[in-house]
Amino acid sequence: MEYFGEGSKTKTKSISTSGKILIAATGGVGIGLSVICASFVAPAFRRICLPYVPATTEQVRNVLNFLPKNSQGKLLDIGSGDGRIVVAAAKHGFNADGVELNPWLVWYSRISALRHGVHRQTHFYRRDLWKYSITPYEYVVIFGVEQMMQDLEKKLIAEAPGNAKIIACRFPLPNLQPKSLIEDGVNTVWFYDLNKAKSPDRTTSA
Repeated sequence: MEYFGEGSKTKTKSISTSGKILIAATGGVGIGLSVICASFVAPAFRRICLPYVPATTEQVRNVLNFLPKNSQGKLLDIGSGDGRIVVAAAKHGFNADGVELNPWLVWYSRISALRHGVHRQTHFYRRDLWKYSITPYEYVVIFGVEQMMQDLEKKLIAEAPGNAKIIACRFPLPNLQPKSLIEDGVNTVWFYDLNKAKSPDRTTSA
């Protein structure tokens, strides 16, 4: 018959406690990572998937080419991601807002705006873009996917002011005619003057 003294019991208890702490810590990290990852994966389960794809330096530059400097106008970035377009527009002189569904990207954008010294000219909202009004904005920047452009075009026609300027990145609006564009491969940007752009629906209703 084997005998285990008090030292063995203490050691066993210590190992057991350490193991429990390690398991709890690992579980906590796992849950935290799951929550964060879920925010990025969740859009894939929506009717229209709008994944997070950061704007390239070339795309930001191409967008800025269509924005007047020091205009102090209002700009909205639909699907603002990490906020780089909004921050760049604010540095350009705009009061710029971003709409984004991922809460982590919204907070990252706010921190980025603070770090770049433009937090007073920017606002980031965690909203569903289909329920967010675009009526107050003179400029609207779109980083979307092809499947959403048809519905988004209808929303723009219905809600945007008549003098609104639309800048579409990656995919054009299907019916409106762009006033101009910067052709740059995947960084191509389309510029629309809503007051002058024509679509079959608008022509019929005119």
